[in-house]
Amino acid sequence: MNFSYWELKHWLTDIDFAIIGSGIVGINCALSLRERYPAARIVILEKGILPQGASTKNAGFACFGSLSELLKDLNQHTEEEVLELATLRWEGLKELRARVGDHALDFQMYGGHEIFMKSNPDFYEACLENIPRINKVLKPYFKEEVYAVRENVFGFHNVQDYYITNAFEGQLDTGRMMDSLLKQAYAANIKIFNSVWVDTFDDLGDRVVIHTNVYEFSSKKLFIATNGFAAELGVEDVLPARAQVLITKPIENLAVKGTFHIEEGFYYFRNIDNRILFGGGRNLDIPGETTTDFSQTALIQNRLEQILRSVILPNIHFDIEHRWSGIMGVGHEKRPIVKKVSTNVFCGVRLGGMGVAIGTRIGNQLAALEK
Repeated sequence: MNFSYWELKHWLTDIDFAIIGSGIVGINCALSLRERYPAARIVILEKGILPQGASTKNAGFACFGSLSELLKDLNQHTEEEVLELATLRWEGLKELRARVGDHALDFQMYGGHEIFMKSNPDFYEACLENIPRINKVLKPYFKEEVYAVRENVFGFHNVQDYYITNAFEGQLDTGRMMDSLLKQAYAANIKIFNSVWVDTFDDLGDRVVIHTNVYEFSSKKLFIATNGFAAELGVEDVLPARAQVLITKPIENLAVKGTFHIEEGFYYFRNIDNRILFGGGRNLDIPGETTTDFSQTALIQNRLEQILRSVILPNIHFDIEHRWSGIMGVGHEKRPIVKKVSTNVFCGVRLGGMGVAIGTRIGNQLAALEK
């Protein structure tokens, strides 16, 4: 690129901190660094026009896991570790709400509900039987029972007569959240360069040389906050996971209110602006959905529409207005990776589909690694 003297002087030299990714983790990392270093030159490199990945594409669930998800976690983690994960997510949500504010987030505490298909009664019964166990695991932190049984008050079809409800679960407006975070970054004199992607970087001990599609420059420290794309930058133990989503046109007199989980959280839906936002289905083709491709597939989109018609909106006419995909970062463990990669390079990735819940805290922890 043909940069001027002024552009080089004021934007691309003497950089103290460079961050890859302008999503929830990246911006919170930058804001945390700014709080500690008021005069530092901080830049964020973002390969998308908007934050690429999942930060502007998620469903806006303010949650820490459905009961069946936590039961599944117990297959890989101890009860103490599951409590630690749930605590991290809830504390992270509180930090996000403190950073942005409930009004700016359009935060609503309608509660979350796990619904169960009639076709799988054994799974339903197993979850009912384990409510006391999970409540016991979570009680040391939440001080009360988190999960309870509730009748099918929204009239979903082909499901069991009762939900398992989490009164602590809420929802927010993902676009408003990211808009507020971006405004805070601009107000804090944090430069964000869009449509810039990092090819490679070299930690030379006294600085990091960053090779991008438009320019090569140096920074004293580099922070990787790309989550689902972390493997492309050499971070191990992170796999991309595509999440396909659709949203209906407005539906008159829509009664559904809250956040909903099906099949261990592989499907999820909510109300927003008199519409149903519905995503998931990755379990239909795990190998195919382990990708950074943002397209959609007929297999999953058809299944989402089929569940909409037969379960969520039976006998209600609806039209699909829009479809999209986001890219999450997952791994064999649910714990996020926040670590030092080399002398001057650090990463905060593998948020496991819980970016809304833990992104703020992971960003803060990532910034703290440079000390």
